[in-house]
Amino acid sequence: MKTRDWPIRSKLTALVVAPVTALLALWIFATSLTFGPALNLLSARTLLYDLGRPGEAVVTELQRERRLSVVQLAGDAELPALAEQRGRTDRAVAELRRRVDGEPLRDAADDLLETRIDQLITALAALPSGRTFIDDRKVDRAGALNLYSGMVSAAFQAFAGMATLTDPGINRQALALTALGRSRELLGQSDALLAGALTAGRFAEGEHTQLVQAIGNQRWLTESAVADLPESSRVAYQRLTEGEAFTRLRAMQDALVVPSRSGRPAVDAAAWQASQDAVQQQLRDFELSEADALTDRSVPMAVRILVRLAAAGVLGLVAVVVSVLVALRVGRTLVRRLSGVRTAALELAEHRLPDVVTRLRRGEQVDVAREAPPLEYGHDEIGEVGRAFTEVQRTAVQAAVDEVTLRRGLNEVFLNIARRSQSLVHRQLHLLDRMERRSEDPDELAELFQVDHLATRLRRHAEDLVILAGSAPGRGWRNPVAMVDLIRGAISEVEAYERVDITNVQPAGVLGRAVGDVIHLLAELVENATAFSPPDTRVTVTGAQVANGYALEITDQGLGMSDTALETANTRLASSPEFDPAQSARLGLFVVARLAARHGVRVRLRPSGEGGVTAVVLLPGDLVTTEPPAGPDPATLGAASADPGRRLVRTARRGAVTRPRTRPPTAPPGSTAPPAPPGSTAPPTGAPTSVTASATGPDEGPAASDEPDDELDGLPRRVRRRTPAAQPRSTVGDTPSPRSPEEVRQVMAALQAGTARGRATAVTPTAPPPSTGPATPTGPAIPTAPTDPPTSPEPPTATERDA
Repeated sequence: MKTRDWPIRSKLTALVVAPVTALLALWIFATSLTFGPALNLLSARTLLYDLGRPGEAVVTELQRERRLSVVQLAGDAELPALAEQRGRTDRAVAELRRRVDGEPLRDAADDLLETRIDQLITALAALPSGRTFIDDRKVDRAGALNLYSGMVSAAFQAFAGMATLTDPGINRQALALTALGRSRELLGQSDALLAGALTAGRFAEGEHTQLVQAIGNQRWLTESAVADLPESSRVAYQRLTEGEAFTRLRAMQDALVVPSRSGRPAVDAAAWQASQDAVQQQLRDFELSEADALTDRSVPMAVRILVRLAAAGVLGLVAVVVSVLVALRVGRTLVRRLSGVRTAALELAEHRLPDVVTRLRRGEQVDVAREAPPLEYGHDEIGEVGRAFTEVQRTAVQAAVDEVTLRRGLNEVFLNIARRSQSLVHRQLHLLDRMERRSEDPDELAELFQVDHLATRLRRHAEDLVILAGSAPGRGWRNPVAMVDLIRGAISEVEAYERVDITNVQPAGVLGRAVGDVIHLLAELVENATAFSPPDTRVTVTGAQVANGYALEITDQGLGMSDTALETANTRLASSPEFDPAQSARLGLFVVARLAARHGVRVRLRPSGEGGVTAVVLLPGDLVTTEPPAGPDPATLGAASADPGRRLVRTARRGAVTRPRTRPPTAPPGSTAPPAPPGSTAPPTGAPTSVTASATGPDEGPAASDEPDDELDGLPRRVRRRTPAAQPRSTVGDTPSPRSPEEVRQVMAALQAGTARGRATAVTPTAPPPSTGPATPTGPAIPTAPTDPPTSPEPPTATERDA
């Protein structure tokens, strides 16, 4: 039995129950040992009146019937007195049967006495058949004598079974009275033998020897029984034997012992009968009086035993009760105090300390003394444990305060560094944008695009620090953005953007308040897909409306993840845990989890059918709206509204068609510039190319180019051109000069007009200008955009990434 893991209450209960149970068992045992003898003494009266007196009457009647039966067998005639005696015997036997079948006697008798009573009843059941044999003279005098003697012997066996009293003196006196009854039975056997011999005129063969043995046994048994009687009873018996009847009977017994040559008894029949009847009656009266006296002695003795038993039982019960009360009081006190310490420990570990940490992380002030109150549990060992635990919980709370303070300081450091980096990156993007718009050398412009792309990625990594520090990035939109533009904005922030395909994106829009975070979230997932898949594989992005929002799937063809790794990653994405610097292996998952939790977005990773991993992003319905238009009508900006190319672009942006992936255009020989990212405004291509927009709608026009693989899906692009003379470059400062509201309004108008012209040029490209003219980029020459583009639904381009 393992008791080590038992609760304190169970252990204390075991310590209390064991000795109390032992004490209670001893008390019950001692009480039963004393109570049993008392009940035996009290049952002596029941045994005497329900078995002793009726049994003695049966024995007396059997002895008389035995004598008359032997006399009838010795003579030739029937004895009328025998029939009368049989009636008296039957009445005595019936009374005995009634008494022994009663409940009081059976309850007072033990197993031995019950067995002997049953033997007596069985022996008496043979009496009718024995009488039949006697009447038919099928037995002789010896057979009749043995028949009745056996019944009488069974009765005395039952009387001896009554002598099981616990008091030695009373028990010895009861056995002595039983022995006196046996001696009287031997005297009755002698009388029956002699009566038969006197009736027949002589002793039958062996009868004289049997008579001598009975007389000898009767005298020896009488002496032994009298020796066990009390002094007063011995004196009374001595006076009884000195009477005339006993003296005359003893003299005749002595005469009968002497053998007679003639075989006739040497006594007078009348004198023998008179002495025999007188002695039998006197002995019977003596036995009955002694039995009554014995019963009278047993009752007071039983009362005294019961009184002592009651006193001992009450005292023992009081001792048991006191022991139980003391044990319960002490055990309850120990349990209450130990339970208090346990409750305080659990309260600190499960509620107070986590609450303190939570409040500290919310920026609240925490009083250590109040949060770790002292535990007072006395001055014993338990009190010392309470005081020690008080110090432990103070130390724990103080450690939590210090840890959260340290983590808060670390977050502030992260945020400060990230803000500084963001400021520098924004300034760098402003500078790059102005350099791109003023650059006329195609190779130099391609390199500027590469630097622009690297700066865009650097800005995203700086935003990672802001997010991990618990703050929000600075980028934001007020108007909804089309889902496909949002996806392309995310792809433009990934290094291997040329490996990403956008397929089957159903038209939808995302509210402006979530555009920046969703772009960042998708960029992290797309970058993971490209980083953990072979460089010769593709990464596909699909999107579709679902019942409770909009689902985006990013699928790679990499090596995949184990089930354990997927479960761990999904748990981290679903719970948005606090950032732990010790777990910096996959910071992107922390960033994605933070961004998803901010807008209620659900992100889950699952195995893809091609061995890789599919990231499922479920945007909630409150963030999804209808796809916004491609932009304001060019007529509002002073452009030619009848340009069919522009209407085609707008129709393509509004159509719900599958947008084919963009294959990077092939650079001409000698060009080293890589393809521009999808969100960039000018691809670093070696020569101008025409664009065909796939669209369905009432304004759809025919394809305008024979190179459908170079389609940019309506996005503006710059066309690289060489000019005979380079334009002079103006000096650009690091920090843009402040602008007035009127200048900002003009910038926004120019931004919208340039975007519309770029899309129209992508659909219906214009012929390159003559080599003699100045080189002018066909993309929008737009100055630095404000922090939040108010009307353009496009993802941030090279001119907008500083927003």
